Amino acid sequence: MSTQNPVSPSPDNAKDSAQLVKIGARGSPLAIQQAEDFAARLKNVLGDKIEIEILSFTTSGDQLLDKRLQDAGGKGLFTRELDLAQMTGRIDIAVHSLKDVPTILPDGLIMGSYLPREDARDALFGKVANISDLPHGATLGTASLRRGAQALALRPDLKIVMFRGNVQTRLRKLAEGHADATLLAAAGLNRLGMTDKAAGFMPKDQMLPACGQGIVCTTLRDDAPDWLIEASAQIDVLESRIAAHAERAFLTRLDGSCRTPIAGHFSFTDNGIHMAGEVLEDDGSERWFAEYSQASIPTAEDATRIGHELGEKVAQARDASKSNSQ
Repeated sequence: MSTQNPVSPSPDNAKDSAQLVKIGARGSPLAIQQAEDFAARLKNVLGDKIEIEILSFTTSGDQLLDKRLQDAGGKGLFTRELDLAQMTGRIDIAVHSLKDVPTILPDGLIMGSYLPREDARDALFGKVANISDLPHGATLGTASLRRGAQALALRPDLKIVMFRGNVQTRLRKLAEGHADATLLAAAGLNRLGMTDKAAGFMPKDQMLPACGQGIVCTTLRDDAPDWLIEASAQIDVLESRIAAHAERAFLTRLDGSCRTPIAGHFSFTDNGIHMAGEVLEDDGSERWFAEYSQASIPTAEDATRIGHELGEKVAQARDASKSNSQ
């Protein structure tokens, strides 16, 4: 969290009373917790110059619980209502889980802050700690194409059943016996203080995370006051921004729209950086994987190039494989 001197609202906006900053988020417990975390960081930067109000929204993605995202419009279902609220001035800032944000923002919106990345792994819930230990023919509840394809790549005998809803809803479905196991992002569990409820955590070399998983981001209007943009810049975590640029560039190259199982993860190592990415067939029968390492820390712009080039490498491998099989 920033400890720099508070940024003052510009003279044009300064009032005898504090400025009101309206922050929007989805209405799930996790989304509200993430918004409250960002609000505390913003308050730390701006001090008593602002008051904060958090507004919750029910998004299209929250309402469509009987369909997979790819069947209902893909990415953007968890952001559209918040985007509209920003563009119409109902809120000043929106707080999102980065993996829910389309790679191209609507006109008039810009990225603000990237917060510290949480554990990017997937957590397994059920009676066993790893997918490999599930009984033959077990059911795995997930609405994620990526998780379903990766699980089938490890265990082709599994039956994938659709689980939609927030963390609490999916855990309730599991307890009611709708599946033998389910997968949730470890990051959300950590933020909710529920890590101890997981049976185990999937190693990244078995289940590569979704692009952006574990990162919370904010968006602003491009005409937001300078003092608010500057405050967001103070909150921004460079490591998260670099990883986000790389992973979103990888996703963009592969046309990631929730219609293709795609995974990509950028990490910092003792010797520099490492990035891995893959694309899978829906049934996990084939997967195309590539990775990259270098002994220096890239800028965000260089990270974009790295992500794009890794995506190109995976795309070429996939296209060559499909061409040879015809």
